[in-house]
Amino acid sequence: MTYDYHGKVVIITGGGRGMGAGVTAAVAKSGATTIITGRTEAPLQELCQQLRQDHQADIHYQVADGSDEARVKEVVAWVAKTFGRIDAIINNAQAEVHGVPLEEQSKETFDLAFQTGVYASFYYMKACFPYLKESKGTIINMGSGAGIAGLNGFASYAAGKEAIRGLTRVAATEWSQYGINSNTICPSVASAALLEWKELHPEEAAAVMAGTPMRDFADGELHVGGTCLFLMSPEAKFITGRNLDVDGGQYLRP
Repeated sequence: MTYDYHGKVVIITGGGRGMGAGVTAAVAKSGATTIITGRTEAPLQELCQQLRQDHQADIHYQVADGSDEARVKEVVAWVAKTFGRIDAIINNAQAEVHGVPLEEQSKETFDLAFQTGVYASFYYMKACFPYLKESKGTIINMGSGAGIAGLNGFASYAAGKEAIRGLTRVAATEWSQYGINSNTICPSVASAALLEWKELHPEEAAAVMAGTPMRDFADGELHVGGTCLFLMSPEAKFITGRNLDVDGGQYLRP
């Protein structure tokens, strides 16, 4: 299905590289006015230039650290003032330390995961709420199978992602009455972090792939970005508080 989101305004955090860049490409190509954020300007600027040149995308960027609530408020206020509305927030940004056993994790590794993931998602959700209430918009937060399966070496990251899933469900409970649907996507994409984990834990990675019915990873633009487009659509408006595993069947449950 092809989605036409001309006239819609979407914010994507961590949208400049990795899986986030794939999600950005899908949203920008749909015609939505797309605003991407991240802590480093170069990849944001490069992706915007590429999508404008290749697809005439209406795309913009703001350098922002999601763990800084004051800066998040500035970005959201700028988007609302400049473009007149906000229809969706996709919280993808996340810094993390992986490959560290639980007994060697520290307050610093947990602070990093929670500040850049949980708190950043919370800050953007809260700042966007008045505008999403007006547009009857959509919240999409990125979770992870690392929390569902308890992947080796991902304690702080997994804990943060599970917290994001809980936050998303509370938003669905409280905000669905305003027409805002809130959902989490747990993707299995061949990101740099996942490939590094695969090298560090080859036997466990081989077991994960052997237990994945699709025997492959998802594509950031086609599969994860496509799922975001669906969740933003009128057809998905009655789906809220749910977790969508875009993982090729990796975490099938009875």
